[in-house]
Amino acid sequence: MAQFKNLMEIFKLLDKSNCRRCNQKTCMAFAAEVFTGKMKLSDCPKLPPSVIAAHASEETAFTPRDDGFFALMDELKMKIRDIDLAERADAVGGTFENGRLTVRCLGKEVHLTEDGRLITDIHINHWFAVPFYQHVINARHTGLSGNWVPYRELPGGKDGFRLFDQRCEKPLKAIADTHTELFEDLVRLFNGKKVDNHYESDISLVLHPFPTVPVLICYWKPDEGMGSDLNVFFDARVEEKLPIRSLYTLSAGLVVMFEKITRRHG
Repeated sequence: MAQFKNLMEIFKLLDKSNCRRCNQKTCMAFAAEVFTGKMKLSDCPKLPPSVIAAHASEETAFTPRDDGFFALMDELKMKIRDIDLAERADAVGGTFENGRLTVRCLGKEVHLTEDGRLITDIHINHWFAVPFYQHVINARHTGLSGNWVPYRELPGGKDGFRLFDQRCEKPLKAIADTHTELFEDLVRLFNGKKVDNHYESDISLVLHPFPTVPVLICYWKPDEGMGSDLNVFFDARVEEKLPIRSLYTLSAGLVVMFEKITRRHG
């Protein structure tokens, strides 16, 4: 199935009027929503039907309802069946016992069987499953650098950092601005760890979606006329553990999960 290669291909189709009739603040924000599968081209009231029809086969991203998603999952499971999970345990920070690779993700145990099945007490979302498989398959037997860098400074992040900012950092900042207690929830619910004053931030928190893929979230509160800010950082060697596209998918999925938590909390 053909897909848009980047959000700029979508943005070029729009009239750039930022009319907000799609309920997004800008046309660029709308393009990002379409690119990540959260909206459709037809949600733009200004696009001619001929343009929508011409690109209908391109706009669908990998979702649980997408044949492309199921094909990808089948492909990844086949690769899992061909690798030695016991050998993979060290690279992903897990353990292997009784034919299962066990990895602690956000404080919860996830078991991977030799035939590619995931077994866990938590709900498995598509944004988690694909990166998890990719992590197990691709992670190198290397240590972390201990050096935190933003997404844009990762070797593979140079082209997609604007989308990362739009879909990950900005919505997470919006949550932090109105639900600062979210950070306490993340520590409690997902085995997060507060760390001291990284980059002189007011709040610094490290989460481990996967044991060898830590994520540092830094939040600066508003102060003396200055607005708040939030940045997400990764270990400089994270791409030795997870392909950049899967890192984006995992990060965006985490933010969606955090948004749901804050909605439940009111």
